[in-house]
Amino acid sequence: MITLLALLISNCCAENRLDTVPLQSRDTVHLSYSVAPANDWNALFIRQSGWFGGDGIFSIPVNGVDTAGAADSTLLLFSDTMTGTIRDGKLQSDVTMIHNSVAMLKGNEPLEKNIRFYSDATMFEPRTPAAVKGDYYWLGDGFVNHEKGNSTYIVAYRIRNIGSEVFGFVETGNALIVLPPGSRPPFANHRQLDTPLFQPLDSSQHITFGVGIFVNTRRAGAPNPDGYVYVYGVKGLQKEVLVARVLPADIEDFGRWRYWNGQQWTANIQQAAAVTAHASNELSVTPLKDGRYALIFQVDGISPVVGLRLGLSPAGPFGPVIKIWECPETKENKHFLVYNAKAHPNLSKPGELLISYNVNAFNFLHELAAQPQLYRPRFIRLTFK
Repeated sequence: MITLLALLISNCCAENRLDTVPLQSRDTVHLSYSVAPANDWNALFIRQSGWFGGDGIFSIPVNGVDTAGAADSTLLLFSDTMTGTIRDGKLQSDVTMIHNSVAMLKGNEPLEKNIRFYSDATMFEPRTPAAVKGDYYWLGDGFVNHEKGNSTYIVAYRIRNIGSEVFGFVETGNALIVLPPGSRPPFANHRQLDTPLFQPLDSSQHITFGVGIFVNTRRAGAPNPDGYVYVYGVKGLQKEVLVARVLPADIEDFGRWRYWNGQQWTANIQQAAAVTAHASNELSVTPLKDGRYALIFQVDGISPVVGLRLGLSPAGPFGPVIKIWECPETKENKHFLVYNAKAHPNLSKPGELLISYNVNAFNFLHELAAQPQLYRPRFIRLTFK
């Protein structure tokens, strides 16, 4: 229930350095902003029937342009999902949990008439050679790949249950789900590919990529494009952030992926180095108008604090944590926990970032019965001054 849980000469040069940014953008400490609840977006996810709660929420602009106001429609991804009926504030007998779901939103306004949830059954079931019976997917980030005929690529974490306690699951690998261009739910013709983007470290720690994606291309609307897709990973209990990148055309050729080792891009995933730490299992990296990059996350994975670090490139270096929001849910109920903050630039307005985070509870079923709509994303707006 908790989703644990980026011409020959120019390419050669890019392999061995971080891209430079203007000198005036080198401040990774200071940011002028305000933050407030995004009540219109919060209201959109308070529902009485069908989908009424879910983990995650990644947003993929269907046209592949990930900038404010540019998307004509958005694919929303959820992991564990609650579906059924709430009547008079009580769960009804049809309530059940599925492992992942999606929604489609027309435009970029939080209007009930423009959103449709698909939660009749788990949307994506593992069917790659590495999957075994009983495995299921939680969904990571994704993007529309203009260099692959506008197919949509989604990272999926392969999860296996190992017990009945709250954290009674393990990630065993991850895959790429490929949606044909123009396809709509239930995506009957999608493909699935096993990937090397999950690496166990020991019995309790691992590396996994797909926790956030930044498409740094001209067609995606990036302000300083270098042509790469940056795919972010998280490592170990310290929630260290790792960075991979690949050209969009090479997305399925894992031998062409490169990993930042602190000095250069390397083909060895085991040499990927932390660019920062104390992040979360879902996050985002978004370019700002001044040339910097905003890494948004939940501090230390599960904490009341939504954090922001300013970076000088999509792979850092990143500055200290700027604590932009303290989630009130954990003060309202000591059994609640919050996690996995991230930004949604395509759903934002110019001059702001729409940010979501998730709410859950340790005694999940008990708390859900008491507050049936606890398990839904919450939204805040960060406005730049």
